[in-house]
Amino acid sequence: KSAGLPVDPNIRRVGTLEEVFAFCEEWQRHRHSIDYEIDGVVVKVDQIALQEELGATSHAPRWAIAYKFPPEERTTLLRKIDVHTGRTGIVTPFAFLEPVFVGGVTVTTATLHNQEEVKRKDVREKDTVIVRRAGDVIPEVVGPVLSKRPPSARPWRFPKKCNSCGTPLVKLKAEEAYWRCPNKRGCPSQNIEWLSAFASRGAMDIETLGYKTGILLIDLGWVKDPGDIYSITPEKLAQLPGFKQKKIDNLMNAIQASKDRPIWRLLVALNIRHVGSHVAQVLARAFPSIDQLAKASVEEINAVEEIGPEIAQSVHDWFHDRENLKLIAKLRKAGVRMEDEEPEEIPEGPLSRTTIVITGGLGSMSRSEAEFAAQDAGARIAFVAVGENPGSKHDRALQLGVETIDEEEFLRRLKG
Repeated sequence: KSAGLPVDPNIRRVGTLEEVFAFCEEWQRHRHSIDYEIDGVVVKVDQIALQEELGATSHAPRWAIAYKFPPEERTTLLRKIDVHTGRTGIVTPFAFLEPVFVGGVTVTTATLHNQEEVKRKDVREKDTVIVRRAGDVIPEVVGPVLSKRPPSARPWRFPKKCNSCGTPLVKLKAEEAYWRCPNKRGCPSQNIEWLSAFASRGAMDIETLGYKTGILLIDLGWVKDPGDIYSITPEKLAQLPGFKQKKIDNLMNAIQASKDRPIWRLLVALNIRHVGSHVAQVLARAFPSIDQLAKASVEEINAVEEIGPEIAQSVHDWFHDRENLKLIAKLRKAGVRMEDEEPEEIPEGPLSRTTIVITGGLGSMSRSEAEFAAQDAGARIAFVAVGENPGSKHDRALQLGVETIDEEEFLRRLKG
């Protein structure tokens, strides 16, 4: 206070656990009585000597804990249930809601996950539903208020066809919870999501190709698959709303630069099932050209360390699909790199000859940024870098005696 910093006037010093519990329950009841949003109470030991005696783990002090309130719930009208077809063809139902203020934000839509969840919760259009933000972040429909259900509310039926392209939906396995649209090339919704993923930082890194621009390019018929972006001309871009010369130049430069990405990024961008950043890098080290990987048998791919039979089959099947081979040919003709000059050597750096796993959230960078930084520093599990709210990887590391480090130590080791 003497330094002029704002101090919460509701801080209270207590002497027993009963008083701690009572304080938490009091603020859970009165969380909306103040002018800003809160989601819990922080309880700390109020003696420096005891704090030092208790110490800290690699990611949190032992002398402080956050008590999180249960997610706030509100009721609102479920106006409509619709579905969205994503990049991989999975069709996800979601609810259109009458706007409701919950957990500090106005919520108008919420995911319903899949057909089985809709059935289990028995939510219907015109229902009054209970809405909350899971972890005070993701909006979800908890269930209906049955006492307020109107007689006209009927059980919702999952569509039999994709609402983007009209193709009949399928399940890859009978026990699978998700319906999929199998029209990989002809479905506008899948194409938009794929184009967005193709251009993302973790794939071909076409920085100025945003989601809205992608929708425009597809709606105009200029782009039918990601390979078509390499035939876009400045003259075409000049026809788009909001595209002045600087924006056109930036996008054309970004498209040109993406042609020379290492092939692991191309593998991520190709939308091969089960192939993310790590698997793509493992494959690129074993098969340093797209042609080598395309010619490899399931057994040869499966023989690569860290690659299992399901991934091997998925990669093999992708490269034996006629439409996919046409895409590869289109990308090759456009000048996209199809071969690394040599298997990418792991650079020498402060983290050379170590493998790290990022678990939990980091304050100074995203997890993907942390992974790129570690790779640039030579990292290839020698230790686990622990952020906020770490998951099972952290627990498993402790069981196995693997070293765990916090974010501050991770940043220090990056610098060497």
